[in-house]
Amino acid sequence: MLGVPANKNDRVIAQHQGIIHLAFGVDTMDQVDEKAKQLTNAGFRILSGPRKTGDGYYEFETLDPDNNRLEVTTFFKES
Repeated sequence: MLGVPANKNDRVIAQHQGIIHLAFGVDTMDQVDEKAKQLTNAGFRILSGPRKTGDGYYEFETLDPDNNRLEVTTFFKES
């Protein structure tokens, strides 16, 4: 069985065996920002972002209560 590959964030959190991450797409960058704000206000730690990625997306990453990485993403659009 293959293990979960090493990740630069592994020094920040303990990654258990299982899915690497689960991504959810939304329609706008404002929705990404709003979801990050909602989760922060609910006590979830934002691991990265919201930010523009090198491949043209706008996203942030957090953890669910079981320490699965969750990503909320959309296409980056210049203002």
